[in-house]
Amino acid sequence: MFLVISSSLHPTSRSRILARAAVEQLQQTGRDATLFDLVIKKLPACDGAAAYADANVKELAELIQHADAILVASPVYNYDVNAALKNAVELTGRAWTGKVVSLMLAAGGQGSYMSAMGLANSLMLDFRCIIVPRFIYATGDAFEGNGLADEEIQQRVNMLVSETTKLADAINRSL
Repeated sequence: MFLVISSSLHPTSRSRILARAAVEQLQQTGRDATLFDLVIKKLPACDGAAAYADANVKELAELIQHADAILVASPVYNYDVNAALKNAVELTGRAWTGKVVSLMLAAGGQGSYMSAMGLANSLMLDFRCIIVPRFIYATGDAFEGNGLADEEIQQRVNMLVSETTKLADAINRSL
């Protein structure tokens, strides 16, 4: 199973469009894909205590733990992934250990292109995740309504899904 996490809390999120495009591509290639959308499945703020018992936290941790790979879609705020995603990682911690992870970002402009690196470094160093060395960074002009308007971004989604599945298959076969 390939898990796609949509971390935006905005009802008309552009990063959610990327997440849905990844789910569609995974399904078109015959893969089992699950979308976990943080706007639908609310997570409590990580308090280091009671929050870990929340049903949605437990569900997300189990999905992460059983996923062949995880594709994360996030908006960019203040040159970083959003707080909801960082909170989700804090709440699910060790479930990420050794996972193949891909990143898809939606941002207002080109200036925060490297904003995924803080999360990538944290996942690599804290949980020994394998980060797919290609990610998607899309600005507002790549979207129209509830869909992708830029064919190049759609091709990049397809390529990211392909590279993620190949890497996950190779790693999971060796285990």
